[in-house]
Amino acid sequence: MNKGLQSRIHIQKRLRHWASVSLCVVLLMGCTMVGPDFQKPEMALPAAYSESTAGRQTPAIAQEIDRWWTSFHDQLLSSLVERAAVSNLDIKLADARIRQARAVRAAANAGASPTLDMKARYSRNESQPEGFSSQYQGGFDAGWEVDFFGRVRRNVEAAEADLEAASEARRNALVILSAEVVRNYIELRALQQRIVIARQNLEAQKRSAELTRQRFSAGLVSRLDVVNAEAQLASLASQLPLFEASARQTMHAIAILIGLEPGALVEELSQPEGITAVTTLAVPTGIPSDLLRRRPDIRRAEALIHAATARIGVATADLFPKITLSGFLNLQGDTVNSLFDWTNRLLSFGPQASWPLFDSNRVGASIEQQKALEEQAFITYQQTVLTALQEVEDALAASKHEEERRKSLQQAVQANRKAVELAITLYIAGQTDYLNVLQAQRSLYSSEDSLSQSELAMATNLVSLYKALGGGWEISGE
Repeated sequence: MNKGLQSRIHIQKRLRHWASVSLCVVLLMGCTMVGPDFQKPEMALPAAYSESTAGRQTPAIAQEIDRWWTSFHDQLLSSLVERAAVSNLDIKLADARIRQARAVRAAANAGASPTLDMKARYSRNESQPEGFSSQYQGGFDAGWEVDFFGRVRRNVEAAEADLEAASEARRNALVILSAEVVRNYIELRALQQRIVIARQNLEAQKRSAELTRQRFSAGLVSRLDVVNAEAQLASLASQLPLFEASARQTMHAIAILIGLEPGALVEELSQPEGITAVTTLAVPTGIPSDLLRRRPDIRRAEALIHAATARIGVATADLFPKITLSGFLNLQGDTVNSLFDWTNRLLSFGPQASWPLFDSNRVGASIEQQKALEEQAFITYQQTVLTALQEVEDALAASKHEEERRKSLQQAVQANRKAVELAITLYIAGQTDYLNVLQAQRSLYSSEDSLSQSELAMATNLVSLYKALGGGWEISGE
């Protein structure tokens, strides 16, 4: 049997031996994984909201919450929300953090795979009396950490949980973004409505002022009525610039939410539009336990508990030996051809163990640190759940009482309109003085403006409720 055939047989035996060892290692790796296993956190939640009697959600209801802004039946509003979801910088930042988390997970997964490094070297040496000689070297170094105690697997588990937390953070950013776009939009429309009301009252006050001038010219009233009418006119006119400035600033805020320069949407949003009357009474709130599945911030807090629990295992694994299978193949020769001569090989393979026997204080402190971080993550989770419950209850309570206020304001507006008509009629007939007309007009304007703000509050409460319920992303698309 020639030497080449003997070498190939020898290599095949070594490979079969290494494959058997590797198979045993893989089987042993699945046996032990130190550290606690993650358990979903549990909290005692009420069976229903104290401010609502709504029942559990149905799939149709869940879909309604996913795209809740469509309940306003405003195509421009829906377009703004959709554009923001694509171009908003906070969403892009969340996307970048997800990519970072994926890269960290990939690096963690790589820790479970063998490594192989190639090396090569050439040197030219001078000696006497031989003169110059050349030396060629090449080879491979291989290593594989045997994850007997689950350090690598726990690290991968933590990275997976961090990735889930990053994904939930993006979803939470979508919830906040949709609520902010809608809130700014309805505030803009409310401001525009207040401008319309102020201008209508301004025109009415101009007519009243002209009436007093005519009656003063006829000698029917004193100069005081004219001065009072002009003062009322100037007071109303002074409010318009404030409303218009606020409206322009709100347009700027909406543009920034969409990732545009402040003035990009001024022309598109300048035309006043009404807001569809809405109420939270028809919103399907479900039951409190639905929030655990629906709210991304709660889901993120749960994922962070998972990551913290897994890192306890990573720290605990340092109490045990770290075993690595390593080997190297080194070839050398004085020519390139001799470099590939198998008889010039230097081959080594075997396990290597390291165990910090006298470093338990550091490892113990690291484990306690990770346990404390897990406890903090659980406390944060509890606080997040309680805050979510409060936000839903607050939105329901605010809506219920605002609905009562709006009904009273509607009645007040109707009564004040009649009062203005009656005051002007009596004034023209000379049966009352102009102060009663001024008071009636002030009361009408105040009640109309308050009604407009109440309608804004109703819409804002609806936004707050949908945001508290976690609306704004498609849970069915997981």
